[in-house]
Order: sequence, then structure tokens, then C-alpha cells
Amino acid sequence: MTRIDNKRNIVDYFKKNLKKGYTLDALRLALINQGYLNILVEKASKQAVDELSKEAPILKEKPVIKYEIIDEYDNPIKIKKSRLKKFLGFEK
Repeated sequence: MTRIDNKRNIVDYFKKNLKKGYTLDALRLALINQGYLNILVEKASKQAVDELSKEAPILKEKPVIKYEIIDEYDNPIKIKKSRLKKFLGFEK
């Protein structure tokens, strides 16, 4: 196996296991402990992260985060808005 094939296999290993939820540091440490060169592991991890970031979908709009505060009986609590903040223009 040539060095390029070896790097491609390591990149694929990173991509597969990052998708499974393993951390980058844990994967790096595992490969180094198996005898792979540190520089090869670092380059392969960077390439894998770059490839995964290109595959990620681009968000066209910002997500809207909605929340509500509930009491111990799971009833929503309505919070009164400050009249002073509204008067000063901090709230709509």
C-alpha cells in the first residue's frame, strides 16, 4: 500500500468515525497509538474535517429559537415585559 492510499484510508476512517460521534482527539490518539506517524494523522484529520465541512448543508436562514418557562406542574409561565425597557426602546 502506498503512502497516498494509506492517507486516504485514514481520512475515510476519520470521516466515518466522526459521523458516529467520536471526538477528533480520541481518533487521533487511537491512530497514533496504533503506530501511525503523527504528521500523517494530523494531515489526514485536517483533510477529513475539510471534506466533511464541504458536505454539510448550508443554512439559508437563521433558525428561530422558541422557549417557554414552565412551573413544576408543566404549566407555562407568562413573564411580564418591563414597561421601562419598552419605553426606552429595548423591547418591542
